[in-house]
Amino acid sequence: MFRMWRATINSWRGMVAAAKSEQAFREELVALAFAVPLAFVVASQPWKRLVLVGVILLLMAIELLNTAVEKLSDHVTPALHPDIGRIKDMSSAAVGVALAIAGLTWLLALAEWLGLL
Repeated sequence: MFRMWRATINSWRGMVAAAKSEQAFREELVALAFAVPLAFVVASQPWKRLVLVGVILLLMAIELLNTAVEKLSDHVTPALHPDIGRIKDMSSAAVGVALAIAGLTWLLALAEWLGLL
């Protein structure tokens, strides 16, 4: 039981730290705040609502991992290093892929809602 509470507290601290230091994460929090009610307008079926909110949560999770990789890399060596630069680029690319997945999912849902499909 104690481990569960500790993990919850650590998770909360991590999200607060990301929200304080990362503009992208703050923007994704705003996207989540819009996505939750909008999913109920756009999607009539519960599983579609879950997908619409879930892709935003997935994006946020990958953003947190990207931020962790970047912060850890900067801590290991603040100097520019080509290998660390590639690692940072790869974690940033993961965010880009997640953003594309989220964007395409929402575009498809909006197109269906508007009767374009």
